[in-house]
Amino acid sequence: MSINISSYQSILQQLKDKATLVAVSKTKPIEDIEVLYNLGQHDFGENYVQELVDKEAKLPKDIRWHFIGHLQSNKVKYIATFVHLIHGVDSLNLLKEINKQALKNNRIIDCLLQVHIADEATKFGFDANELNQLTGIDELKNIRIVGLMGMASFSDDLQKVRNEFKHLKNIFHHLQIPNHNLTILSMGMSGDYLLAIEEGSNMVRIGSTLFGARQYNAS
Repeated sequence: MSINISSYQSILQQLKDKATLVAVSKTKPIEDIEVLYNLGQHDFGENYVQELVDKEAKLPKDIRWHFIGHLQSNKVKYIATFVHLIHGVDSLNLLKEINKQALKNNRIIDCLLQVHIADEATKFGFDANELNQLTGIDELKNIRIVGLMGMASFSDDLQKVRNEFKHLKNIFHHLQIPNHNLTILSMGMSGDYLLAIEEGSNMVRIGSTLFGARQYNAS
């Protein structure tokens, strides 16, 4: 077992009444997820569709599975029956496919729109102008846009990271999508979640701090 239980409990105290913890369990074994589940953690995030499908089949059905990776349209059908929240929606075409698969399964699937806030070309997401120009969402009756997600630059410059979070929070407060109530602002990971919470995040995605290798004392 590689779960850092003391870190988990410490993070819960830091997040108390401020943010939901999504435990990022990608590449981690079933046994580690079960440890956190038995401690009361029910929100888990996965990056890879096949791994998520395999884990969902083997783990308790009241786990809330978050898909947090870059989702390809042709893979949506595999998770549409059970996924709790899709974090990285970065195109209208992907929204349409999620809506299509949700309709087939008689579900309404909650989604977060991913916003590109980092100074890195490798990050996906809409920019502010693209968000304001999104059209056709009203026709998608089987998806619900419940908030925004963004990833800050991987940088030691904390002011830069803070400014990127501030930018996303500003977009979150001003963006209006008719018939959709935006309540979730998902930003912050293991290295920057405390900064993200200071800037208004109410959902964080933490993996390595929880699932990192255990430190063994020589004895």
